[in-house]
Amino acid sequence: MALYITDECINCDVCEPECPNDAIYQGELIYEIDWTRCTECVGHFETSQCVEICPVDCIPVDPAHVETPEQLLLKYRHLMEHTAAS
Repeated sequence: MALYITDECINCDVCEPECPNDAIYQGELIYEIDWTRCTECVGHFETSQCVEICPVDCIPVDPAHVETPEQLLLKYRHLMEHTAAS
């Protein structure tokens, strides 16, 4: 599953630079996560880095985008292929 940021976000700016897939960006009111780029850090780290660093615990799993660990790994590989080709 991808992650998302709730409206409890305090815009502290710590999550965005931690994302290895550049999935986190400043939205209109709070930071947001592009679920098409979020792999929950599968392929990069053992744990989701944004969740680890968030001081207000506002980054849960997104039930609207259910993905298995295998699907997240495939997404990671696809993202890395496109990054290498750029």
